[in-house]
Amino acid sequence: YEHDTNAIEFNEAAYPYTFEYPEYAIIDKKVEYFGEDKKGDAWLNVQYPIFKATLYLSHTPIGRGQFSLDTLVMDAFKFANNHNSMASSIEDSTFSLGNHMGGAFFHIGGDVATAYQFYLTDSTRHFIRGALYFDATPNQDSLAPVNAFLLEDIKHMVQHFHWK
Repeated sequence: YEHDTNAIEFNEAAYPYTFEYPEYAIIDKKVEYFGEDKKGDAWLNVQYPIFKATLYLSHTPIGRGQFSLDTLVMDAFKFANNHNSMASSIEDSTFSLGNHMGGAFFHIGGDVATAYQFYLTDSTRHFIRGALYFDATPNQDSLAPVNAFLLEDIKHMVQHFHWK
């Protein structure tokens, strides 16, 4: 597969963020988490039907209820480390994008359900976590080319992500 250079901007009034995604992906705004509708919380899924993969995006306002920035960051690291039993490696790297935006990226090696996870935050109001999952039995060798391909899409999305 070659990367499609045509990006579509996701920018809807009900969501406190915008980003670019490839035209071969589908935005699914009907998200449930343990039976609870999360659309009002600005959650969505970016589906890649050709690869049978989904990037799950969950948004949490900082300071709402028990969600301090420290708690949300710790939870992101916990979610990534939940794959320790199957992972051959877990690499994390923090980054800053300017405009008061930063986060961390997790690359999880081995036969795991998700090879890539990340979070983005402005550190005062918004926090979003992303995790790429495949609708397939995890097999690092067979998923490696697709993971590498989708990593470029995820990087593009993160680089073009903005809070409103």
